[in-house]
Amino acid sequence: MTSSDFSLLLPEIILALSAMLALLGAVYTGKDRLAPMLVWATAALFVIVAAFVGFSGNGDRSAFGGMFIDDAFARFAKVTILLSAASILIMSQAYMERRGLLRFEYPVLVILATIGMMVMVSAGDLMALYMGLELQSLALYVVAALRRDSVKSTEAGLKYFVLGALSSGLLLYGASLTYGFAGTTLFSGIIAAAGEGTAPLGLLFGLVFIAAGLAFKVSAAPFHMWTPDVYEGSPTPVTAFFATAPKVAAMALFARVLHDAFGGVTADWRQVVALLSVASMFLGAVAAIGQTDIKRLMAYSSINHMGFALMGLASGTAFGVQAMLVYMAIYVTMNIGTFAFILSMEKDGTPVVRIDALNSYARQAPTKALAVLILMFSMAGVPPLVGFFGKFYVLTAAVQGGMVWLAILGVIASAIAAYYYLRIVYYMYFGVESDALDGGRSPVLWGFLMASAAAMVLGVVNLFGIEGAAAAAAATLVN
Repeated sequence: MTSSDFSLLLPEIILALSAMLALLGAVYTGKDRLAPMLVWATAALFVIVAAFVGFSGNGDRSAFGGMFIDDAFARFAKVTILLSAASILIMSQAYMERRGLLRFEYPVLVILATIGMMVMVSAGDLMALYMGLELQSLALYVVAALRRDSVKSTEAGLKYFVLGALSSGLLLYGASLTYGFAGTTLFSGIIAAAGEGTAPLGLLFGLVFIAAGLAFKVSAAPFHMWTPDVYEGSPTPVTAFFATAPKVAAMALFARVLHDAFGGVTADWRQVVALLSVASMFLGAVAAIGQTDIKRLMAYSSINHMGFALMGLASGTAFGVQAMLVYMAIYVTMNIGTFAFILSMEKDGTPVVRIDALNSYARQAPTKALAVLILMFSMAGVPPLVGFFGKFYVLTAAVQGGMVWLAILGVIASAIAAYYYLRIVYYMYFGVESDALDGGRSPVLWGFLMASAAAMVLGVVNLFGIEGAAAAAAATLVN
C-alpha cells in the first residue's frame, strides 16, 4: 500500500472523515439541533466532491492491486450518484423538519450509503464489491425505518433488511463459486479464467447467482418484491433517495461485473440479462396500472425503467453501456423532479399520496401542473422530450446487438406504461373537481420541479453533454 493507492480513494476518505466528524459533533452538542445545518453541509460536500471527481480524474488507474479502479466509467457513475444524493438531501430538509424526522443520523447515514455506492462502482474485486454493497445496504436499512412511530416504516425497514440479506446470500454464494473455479477474486483474474466464447460450467453458475443478487439491488423482476412496500412505507424523501442514487450504483456495478469479470463470455450472460429486462419492463408496466398510491406507482415505474436500462446491458456492446449510462442520468433527473412534486403534495399540512387527490390540480396551480405533465410525458417516452431519447438509445443498442425481438417487446411495454403516466395528467386536467391541495410552501421543491421539467425540454439539444461523457465512460469499460 502506497500513498498513491490512498490518493485514489481521497473522495471516499473525505466523506468517511466527514461522517465521523458529524458523529463526534453530535455527541458534544445538542444532536438534532445540528441536523438542518448538517443536511446543507453534507449536500454542499457532495457537490464539491462531485466536482473534484469530475474534473481531477483522468486516465485509468487502479489501487490496492486492482481491487479499486478509478476510470471514466467509475467517475461518471460517482458524479451522478453524488449530485442526485445532494439534490435529495436539499429537497428533504424542510419536509423532514416539519414532521420531526430530521435527526442528525439521517445525513450521516446518507453519507455512509453514498461511500458504499462509490466503492461499488469502483470495485475491481469481489471482496471490494461486497464491502461497498453492504455499506450501502446497511445504511439504507436504517434509513427506511426512520419513522419510528409508523408501523409501515418499520415494516419497510424489516422487509428491506430480510430480502436484502437474502440477496447478499445469493451474491456471496455466487462469489464463492466464482472464486472456487477462477482461483482469484480479482475481476482481471476471473475474465482470464472465464476465457473467450464459453465459460466453464462452474463459473456460469457463479455468474447466475451474482446476477440474481445484483438484480435484487436494482429491483429487477422477478427479484423486485421488496420495492413497492419499501417505497410506500419509507418517509417520502427516503423513497426519493432509493429511487435515484442506489439505482445508478447498482446498475453501474452490474455493468462492471459483466464486462470486467465476464466480458469474454458475453453470449453466456446476454440472454439472462435480456430475460430480466423483459420481466422488469412488463411487470412494471402492468402492475402499476391498478395503483392508487403515487409512491407505489413510482416503485413499479422504477422497476419498468430498470428493465429499459438492462436492455442496454443485454446488447453486450460498448454502445449498450453508453445507452444505459445516458438512460440512468435521464431517469435520475426525471425522478428528482417528480419526487419534488410528490413532497409538495399536502392537504391541511398532512402529506397526500393518493393519485386522485390531483383531480383538477391544473386549475389550482397551472405552472406546476404543466411541469408535471412534461415529466410524465418524458417518463412515458413521448417525443421530442428527453425521456424519448433515453428509450431510443437503449432500443437502438438492442437492435445493434442483434436483439430486435427485445427492442420490439420494449416498445410494447413502453406503450402499456404510458397509460398510468397519462392517467396522472388526465386527473390533473380533466378530473372531477375536489378539495384543493395546499399551495406549495417550499421554493426549493418548486425550483427542483421546474429545473427538472426544463431539463426534459432543453436537453433535446445535446443532452447537456452527457452523451460524450457516457461514450468515454463506456469505452473504458468495454475494450
